[in-house]
Amino acid sequence: MPIDTNSEAGGTRDAPVMQQIPPVPRVSIQAFCETQEIAGIVQSAMNDRRMSKAHVKMHMGGAPAAVEAFRSAPTPNVIVIEATPDREALAGYLDILSESCDAGTKVIVCGKVNDILLYRELMQRGISEYLVAPFGVIDFVRAVSNLYSAPGAQPVGRIVAVIGAKGGVGSSTIAHNIAWSIASGLDMSTIIADLDLGFGTAGLDFNQDPPQGIAEAVFAPDRIDANLIDRLLSKCSDNLGLLAAPATLDRLYDFSENAFDTIVDILRASAPCIILDMPHVWNGWTRRMLVGADEVIIVAGPDLANLRNTKNIMDSLRAARPNDHRPKLILNGVGLVKRPEIAIADFTKTVETEPVAIIPHEAKLFGAAANNGQMIAEIDASHKVAEIFHDLARLMTGRSEARRARRGLLDPLMSRLGRKKA
Repeated sequence: MPIDTNSEAGGTRDAPVMQQIPPVPRVSIQAFCETQEIAGIVQSAMNDRRMSKAHVKMHMGGAPAAVEAFRSAPTPNVIVIEATPDREALAGYLDILSESCDAGTKVIVCGKVNDILLYRELMQRGISEYLVAPFGVIDFVRAVSNLYSAPGAQPVGRIVAVIGAKGGVGSSTIAHNIAWSIASGLDMSTIIADLDLGFGTAGLDFNQDPPQGIAEAVFAPDRIDANLIDRLLSKCSDNLGLLAAPATLDRLYDFSENAFDTIVDILRASAPCIILDMPHVWNGWTRRMLVGADEVIIVAGPDLANLRNTKNIMDSLRAARPNDHRPKLILNGVGLVKRPEIAIADFTKTVETEPVAIIPHEAKLFGAAANNGQMIAEIDASHKVAEIFHDLARLMTGRSEARRARRGLLDPLMSRLGRKKA
């Protein structure tokens, strides 16, 4: 009996094509279907090996359900909508949805009308792909994969590097809490890379003790690939992965300037958000990581050494990144009783940058979180500091403008500090 070479089940023609589809990275996908036919295709695609890293949720109701779902909720990385037969109604729903879509959200429309005019109209509205039925599971998987792997496609990941202006200022704690807020509060797949190989605390803060971590990758440059990085990731939650530092001193951690380039490139291609927990050192590779990041956060305390170091880092990165956003400033541990502090206004004037957040001194709260291996939101989700981290998560992912330094929460503190002199 001859084999049907056009069938997906037993054919030889489709097999090489199927193997060439790159895996879908760790993105969040929500599909809104009108018919059981398309819902079945999405359901089957969820179980495909190429979609194993993606977080997929399926809903019925089509475009109206999508509009309603995202009126107040953040949008995922990819929205899939089965088109309504009414072209004008579809255009109206898409226009409403565009008002809610976060920057970087991609939209795939599935329809039954093979019409070039409709296709052009959808592309003009910023739709990423239009799939015309009938299509199969592999067609759907290929369409999602091509959003991130096709020539010219932008890398999925946004690199946020967090560095302290001075040792012990709390930059790692802030990096970990921002990552947690992005992963849990915004339902966005996130990876933390602890680059302080000798003294990193990410493993402790997340109560993790992985046998392997980032050292296995950086010390074996010939073996680095996506599969190796995936094996080295420790799972902190459904959406949060950790490349832990060994935090041992059995060898020296001297690296060349480009030692972490391949690791960062792989991370950028595998998850929407990557937080680099930078050590407080200044050498070739740390400067390269900071210069190459999409966003840089400098964490500082309100004293003279922090002020000097913050200005030096700001000036260096501004010169190296003339076409990028200025580094963002977070002032941490502000308002410690009986400690002389530089006034916020004076600090801001000197570094020529307004802080995006001012985190008050909360020794009991941060101490409990550190000793328990938990994040601030796990200790007290309603605490004002947890709200600050949630706002920072939205800011770092481009999902909102930061409320200026959360001054509404800190008015009493700010009024007191504003009267202090350096």
